[in-house]
Amino acid sequence: MTESGREQIIRVPGSKSIANRALICAALAETRSVITNCAPGDDTQAMLESLETLGVKTLQDGTTIRVESQIDLKATQPQQLRTRLAGTTSRFLTALCALRSGQTTIDGYAPLRNRPMIGLHDALSSLGASVKSLNIPGHLPVVVQRGSSWQARIAIDSTTSSQFISALMMIAPYLPDGLEIELRGEAVSRGYLDMTVGVMRAFGAQTEIAGNVIWVSPGAYQGVDFAVEPDASSASYPSAVAAITGRRLTIEGLNRNSLQRDVEFFDVLSQMGCEVRQQQDGILISRDLGQPLRGVSVDMSQISDCVPTLAIVALFADSPTIISGVGFIRAKESDRIGDLALELRKLGSQIDEHPDGLTVTPAVLHGASLATHDDHRLAMAFAVAKLQVKSIEVQNPEVVSKSWPSYFEDFESFFKK
Repeated sequence: MTESGREQIIRVPGSKSIANRALICAALAETRSVITNCAPGDDTQAMLESLETLGVKTLQDGTTIRVESQIDLKATQPQQLRTRLAGTTSRFLTALCALRSGQTTIDGYAPLRNRPMIGLHDALSSLGASVKSLNIPGHLPVVVQRGSSWQARIAIDSTTSSQFISALMMIAPYLPDGLEIELRGEAVSRGYLDMTVGVMRAFGAQTEIAGNVIWVSPGAYQGVDFAVEPDASSASYPSAVAAITGRRLTIEGLNRNSLQRDVEFFDVLSQMGCEVRQQQDGILISRDLGQPLRGVSVDMSQISDCVPTLAIVALFADSPTIISGVGFIRAKESDRIGDLALELRKLGSQIDEHPDGLTVTPAVLHGASLATHDDHRLAMAFAVAKLQVKSIEVQNPEVVSKSWPSYFEDFESFFKK
């Protein structure tokens, strides 16, 4: 962080969503890749360790990852992968390992075992892979292995998780006839499918999305030099500080033309009364303290990772905020509706919980000890409220290691003045 007059320049980590997609493509690519600004955190480390177990040679220098060799899909020896708490990592690796001749067991910590995987498992089985859950069907641990033949078309429920679809898309170039995916239902987090297309194309894949159909041509990835964008979800936290306190911040390197739909969170803050402007060095956000912070009604189905952040901002608005379209986030690292509402009520806030979201009505707030429910996004959002409400304690702050290990240290550096 540096300062220019009253303006602060904020640097956030690279996007773990983009980084994990790039690492999958690089692991399959026929030539070497260099991935810069790779995301820190447990999810990325779980991916790197798993790829190393699968025989992919990687060299790490800070946030730069050199992928020196590709996965040997013909290898027959069994492997076991430990994906910690990383849902995205485990789902992408499950699909990747469905290309291997040998059996691969994917498992993680207890909370990850509780997260649903059945949509992906069923899809891979339908395509021709061998998929066997060891305990509860549709959950980890699971054993996957290449089947004897592959289907070239599949229809999949797209109302549960975009990660299932992205996982299929990324392995599709390595299926004999490619893959046509029909999306059934209103796709949640559709922007992540566009992100997957963008990363795949960067590595040379031919893929298109039109309406509710995705096509991926057979082929092979080629190694590239790939720069990971700053993480738009992580950028929501300092941006929320600007909205609440009136600070003038620029999120360095972030662009409104990002692969990440979470940049649309800036549009929500603009509706609430903030100034948002694209600059050469990033996105600037500020609010004139004479301009009230207004409540909004917003469908956040496409930017669901920002729900906890918006809920915190809404605590300081002058009218209620209604968040809808996000019933599926109850199955994230935590129940991001129920658990979020439970914790924010401890501050004295008025929170009405709905099946697909919540309503935040501003109220007089006081300090409390807030549980993070093993969820990095709750922990990081609660830190924003600490700037305005005395005596807030964030329990188990180490959960931020999932995506931004130095978050609390960086946050204090950013906003200690």
